[in-house]
Amino acid sequence: MRYKIGFDFPYLDQKNLQHSHYNFAFSGWIGHTLITLMVHYLQTKITSFNGNKYRSIIIANLICSYGLLISYIIPRFDLLSIIFSTLSIFVSYIFCYQFIKDLKQLDNDYLAKKWFKAALLFNVLSSLGSFYLVYMMISKNIVQDIYLSSVYFYLHFQYNGWFFFACMGLFYGFLNLKKSDHPFFETFFSLFTITCIPAYFLSTLWLDLPLWLYSITTLAAFIQLIIWFKFLGVLTKTRTGFLENYTVSLRYILVFVGLALSVKLALQLGSTLPTVSQLAFGFRPIVIAYLHLVLLAVISLFLLFYIYASHLILITKKIKFGLILFSIGVLLNEIILAVQGIASFSYTPIPYVNELLFITALILFSGIGITTYYSLKKVKNSQVL
Repeated sequence: MRYKIGFDFPYLDQKNLQHSHYNFAFSGWIGHTLITLMVHYLQTKITSFNGNKYRSIIIANLICSYGLLISYIIPRFDLLSIIFSTLSIFVSYIFCYQFIKDLKQLDNDYLAKKWFKAALLFNVLSSLGSFYLVYMMISKNIVQDIYLSSVYFYLHFQYNGWFFFACMGLFYGFLNLKKSDHPFFETFFSLFTITCIPAYFLSTLWLDLPLWLYSITTLAAFIQLIIWFKFLGVLTKTRTGFLENYTVSLRYILVFVGLALSVKLALQLGSTLPTVSQLAFGFRPIVIAYLHLVLLAVISLFLLFYIYASHLILITKKIKFGLILFSIGVLLNEIILAVQGIASFSYTPIPYVNELLFITALILFSGIGITTYYSLKKVKNSQVL
């Protein structure tokens, strides 16, 4: 996809590639990984838990994900892509029902339980945006503002709802954070849950929002930023030195994730300024940079940290190299996109920016490719032993 932006490649449609790219990233990489890790978490906490009942859900989600990947690329397969999208949503509904049912067996002192439940409900809520998009496509009745609002509705409750809350649930579970440890751990969850809904309107600031709604939206962004830093302060006091148990590379990855999330929340608040909002939504590179900040620097890197820090796959030197290379690619990608976005404010072209982004994509691909190859090799060798 990055190659096609900078070079001639007429065989595939760029828009179809983009749809294929983000659909598979959402359901095939992030969503699928979250489902698997959440099921594993319950296995570690509930003695009588039987994870085999999730096998068919996981397989169905994987089939739908690859179906979306392929159907969006192939021309004139619109109906097939809609079918796989719909099936993917129904699979998520089944998982939501089954997982929330199993969560009841978990002690209420485990705050990860609340994060997971909220994450699943936000995932269901996000599907309303998808269904409305499908309705507009079938009816051919597309109103641009409503279309964009529906897209942003889906995106917001996916990455700020489902993805973020599920990751926080995994993080709470990873550190075994409980109500009894500190009252703010539960307060942090409650405030983030409440503010997640009005925070959606941060994505629609280009509309003429009434003053009261704009004020609530700004307050939500402010609260999220403040309580995030408060959470970090409480965490460092109650879990002093927890990073010392992990390799230097994993420590740096988690710190990078924390910094990226801090930047993300600060940008959210900054976007409430009318001049900043007009600039941000008026230039595509800014939107792309923000989405990659959330999905790569925050969500993807956290998931990789969690997998190896939890020893689900034992880390080796070659896996470390792959993780570091991927992290460098994420950083370079953000820097280039940010420079491109800022330069676009003054309509200043950045020389060779498409070529640089293509090189960055190769670094990302190489990093995750090395990590995946040696991780699979490690898992295979472990099974043999």
